[in-house]
Amino acid sequence: MASQGARSTVIVVTWRGRAHLAECLAALAAQDRPHATIVLDNASGDGTAELLADRPERVLRLSRNRGYAGGLAVALKQVRTPFVAWCNDDAQPAPDWLGRLEDALDADPAAAAVGSLLADPDGTISSAGVRLTADGHGADLTTLTEPAFGFCGGAVLLRTGALAGIGGVPGGFFCYYEDTDTAWRLRLAGWRVDQVPTARVTHLHGASSRPGSWRFHRWNERNRLLMLVRCAPGLVAVRELVRFAALTAVLPVRRLANPPKNFTVPLRLTVLAEVFTRLPAALVARFRIGRTATVSRAAVWRAWAGRG
Repeated sequence: MASQGARSTVIVVTWRGRAHLAECLAALAAQDRPHATIVLDNASGDGTAELLADRPERVLRLSRNRGYAGGLAVALKQVRTPFVAWCNDDAQPAPDWLGRLEDALDADPAAAAVGSLLADPDGTISSAGVRLTADGHGADLTTLTEPAFGFCGGAVLLRTGALAGIGGVPGGFFCYYEDTDTAWRLRLAGWRVDQVPTARVTHLHGASSRPGSWRFHRWNERNRLLMLVRCAPGLVAVRELVRFAALTAVLPVRRLANPPKNFTVPLRLTVLAEVFTRLPAALVARFRIGRTATVSRAAVWRAWAGRG
């Protein structure tokens, strides 16, 4: 349901979010700017559907779980406002959150996205944006002293047209790195990506997923490599693919004691299999991204990789 005069649509993707979704929606209802809200339910089986039954927000329900990225891709097709926000179902934005983000986009026509400051309930900063590491990882910034390459997808406002112009969200990622990939493509297209530290969000980090789990590492490692194929300079993408495969090959010889999950051979072989299965589609996407880019991949990489 849209409020009169709304310029933004807030998309909340949920999966088994009954325990915290109501607080998120209450925080959105308390925003001081009119907006529309779409709740995308990823086939939850925990009573989320019943929770949403009498809500005023527009609800879209999928027959299977397509993850955060897949849910965003579906919901984006229903957006008719000039701005679109992504908001995690375990996030609680401050009442002036949306207004501050809208004002920031109004003030900078060259910016296509403005990220938020996400903090734990105790006030500890969990994300003040995302930096790009020297090996192509996206890492959350936890201080306000460094410029951000990208935004945390848990709370961000984007220009709907700009997002559509770069091909939308990589729905096939399922979960993780869809935000860094999107920010990277925006920068390649010549857009700015900014942060608004005064747009504050309390985030129950990990309530909607399980950081450190086998699936977490699988999605993270796979999607990082696919993002590099899509967005990074070719030599960087090849280097990181070879490095990942080479490390996987020597792990049985090194025999690490109590290795982290992302350094176990079965997980890494699964990642490699999925990457190479998806490689043709990633290369097609790379061609399309390059065809519409106004800034070279090398220039973006030199400006941001390993910065700070």
